[in-house]
Amino acid sequence: YNWIIFLMSINLTKGQEANLTKASFALSVIRVGLGWEKTSSPMDLDVSVFGLKTANGTPKLVNEDYFVFFNHLKTTDGGITHSGDNRTGEGDGDDETIIVDTTKLNADVNEISFVACIYEAAQRAQTFGLLKDAYIRIYNHASGKVICEYDLDATFTNETACQFGSLVKENNEWTFKAVGAGYKLELSDF
Repeated sequence: YNWIIFLMSINLTKGQEANLTKASFALSVIRVGLGWEKTSSPMDLDVSVFGLKTANGTPKLVNEDYFVFFNHLKTTDGGITHSGDNRTGEGDGDDETIIVDTTKLNADVNEISFVACIYEAAQRAQTFGLLKDAYIRIYNHASGKVICEYDLDATFTNETACQFGSLVKENNEWTFKAVGAGYKLELSDF
């Protein structure tokens, strides 16, 4: 049955996970694409990436270099690279892309979390409840094939930030977990 995984991607729902190592053998560079469709008024999502180390069940930022966002696009070691800020969500395909090179990551990183915040949410009176067709896709960067994807199926009302999902390393295998958790936070709150 493993051969089926090579032919099609896995569609996840909130709370599900996909073992990327088993789905795509010899996977070392992972491309993460996030996308959304603009609403009636322009909405600027800022995607941030957190390289975390979990100790005693509590995730903690490995170091400040592992907080990657529009103003800090790459870790010093090249383990995480952000494509930059898409301020509108216009166009087809991924709006923002993150490349994770697992061979370059700090050895302490065992979780990489992807969070999007609405820029100036309070001033613009915008929440994730206004967002349409948001998703996160996980690709084998070498082949360009989608391994799995999660269409944000959570219901939001007044949340201004969302953890789309996380890459988690357990027993030297990487798994993607579809989280879909909303928060009333701004990027400055992190």
